[in-house]
Amino acid sequence: MKILGVILLVLGLIGGIVFGIQAAGNSETFNFLGLEIAVSSANWTPVIVSSLVALIGAIILMVKPKN
Repeated sequence: MKILGVILLVLGLIGGIVFGIQAAGNSETFNFLGLEIAVSSANWTPVIVSSLVALIGAIILMVKPKN
């Protein structure tokens, strides 16, 4: 179970970083009355799913096996 926890944690963290960078880069800016306004058009679902996978991996690592 520890191997599964480590795999889920690592994949979740990598996915969160990769999808987070992509989502942060997907913004559009426009000028309105002299102000530059940025609007995010990103899909944050992959970031949320990756975070949940990392959380599940961390929980698996913290649970002690019953003997």
